[in-house]
Amino acid sequence: MKKIVMLVSVFTILALALASCAPKAAAPEASAVSGIDTTKAVYLINGALGDDAFYDSGQKGMDAIAAKYGVEIRTLECGYDPAQYEPMLEAAVEYADVIFVISYGFEDLVKQYADANPQKVFVNLDTVVVNDAKTVTSVDYIEEESAYLAGVVAGMLTVDTSIPNVNDQKIIGAVGGDQDPVIDAFMFAYENGAKSVDPEITMERVYLGDWEDTAKGKQAALQLYDMGADIVFQIAANAGKGVLQASGERDLYSIGVDTNQNALVPGHVVASDIKDIGLAITNIFATVKDGTYVPGTVFNYGLATGGVDVVFDDNGGVLPQAILDKVNELRQQIINGDVKVEIYVP
Repeated sequence: MKKIVMLVSVFTILALALASCAPKAAAPEASAVSGIDTTKAVYLINGALGDDAFYDSGQKGMDAIAAKYGVEIRTLECGYDPAQYEPMLEAAVEYADVIFVISYGFEDLVKQYADANPQKVFVNLDTVVVNDAKTVTSVDYIEEESAYLAGVVAGMLTVDTSIPNVNDQKIIGAVGGDQDPVIDAFMFAYENGAKSVDPEITMERVYLGDWEDTAKGKQAALQLYDMGADIVFQIAANAGKGVLQASGERDLYSIGVDTNQNALVPGHVVASDIKDIGLAITNIFATVKDGTYVPGTVFNYGLATGGVDVVFDDNGGVLPQAILDKVNELRQQIINGDVKVEIYVP
C-alpha cells in the first residue's frame, strides 16, 4: 500500500512539473478589455447632431447607455470640418477608454490613434476600419437590404395612379448628400427594388455635395418632382429634411432615412429606411461591460439583426395595404435567404 501511495505521489509531482513547463493557454481575447474604465464613453462624429437621422440615431444609443449604466457620455461633433478631426480624436482618447466613432474623412487618423492606444476600445460605426493592431471593432450596415425594400415602396407607389397625385410616368427620385460608396449602395439597391416592381421605372438622382443645407435638399427635391417623380428618397442627413418638406409642399411623397422620419411631414413621408446606429452602440457597450467584448470584430447589421429596416409608423396611412403586405413578405424572405439582395460593389 505504501508503495502504491509513493508511486502516486511521484506521478503527481511529475505531472505538476510537466504542467509548469508546458505552454500557457492563450487568454481569451475579451480579456483585453478587463482593465477598461467603463464609467465614461465618447461619441465622436464627423458631422453634427440635429439631423433627425444618422447622427441623432447614434446619440440615442449613447443616451441609452448613460441611462442604463450611469456612464458619463461626451459627444464630439466635427461639423464636417477636417481641421477638427485630429483635435477631436485627441480629446476623445484623453477623456474616455470607450470611443464610438463615425469616421468619414478621417479613417487613417482613427487607425493611427487606435494603434497608439491599444488599451482603449475603438468602435467604428457604418464602415469597416482595420488598423495594424487589428483592435478597431467595426459595424458594417447592410443598407442594401432596407434600401431595396424602400425601392419596392417607391416602385409600387409610382405605378399606382389611384394614389392621390401619382402620375403615369413611372419616375422615382433620390437625393444624396454626396457621392460615396455608402450613398451609392443606397441608390443602387433602391433602384433595384423599384425595378423589381416594374423594369420600366426610371430613377433620377441628385447629389448635393452638402449634408447640412436643407434649402439645397428642398431645391433638389423640387427639381425631381418637376421632372415627374412621384416620390423622392432622401439620403442626405440634415440637408435631406428639405426633401421631406418639399414633398409636403408639392402634395407628393418622400422616404426618410436612418430614423423614423414619417411624422416630420405626415401623409407625405410614407416610409423611412432606418439605420439604427444606436442599436450597435448599446449592444457593443454591453459586451464591454460584461467582459465578452472582442477587439477587431466586424459586425454586419442587416434586416435579421434589426440594424436596418423600412418602417411605416406615423405615415398618415396614405399607402395601400398591398404595399405594406408586400414589404412585410419581402422582409421575411430576405431574412430567410429566399430572396437575395445584390450588394453594391464600388
